Amino acid sequence: MTGHIYRDVILEQHVRLFRAAMGAEFLFMDDNAHPHRANIVDECLQSEDITRMDWPAYSPDLNPIEHVWDMLGRRIAAHQPPPTCLLELRRALLDEWCNIPQDQIDNLILSMPRHCKACIASSGRHTPY
Repeated sequence: MTGHIYRDVILEQHVRLFRAAMGAEFLFMDDNAHPHRANIVDECLQSEDITRMDWPAYSPDLNPIEHVWDMLGRRIAAHQPPPTCLLELRRALLDEWCNIPQDQIDNLILSMPRHCKACIASSGRHTPY
């Protein structure tokens, strides 16, 4: 992904509209991935008056969806035989997405206060979770 794609697909098509629906108190959270920090992205956020949450450079990922992506990736990696083309990968991803137990996602979300406390205690550095 590039900064241009991130701006055009994510910010323009989703974040901007969501911010409009949420109002002035909206606070946008992304991370320090290179496309997220491109000048074109900063300019877009400023022009849309979107406030970005500060994100320490080496902080652990506190976004629950990243942990769900990890679960999904592990499930796909366990496939024998593994998907060999994009169509097989797409089918496997959709199947595995539907098969992630909701209680695992619920537990992940419920664990976030503990993860946030651990992050604060470590001054935003790595936490063992």
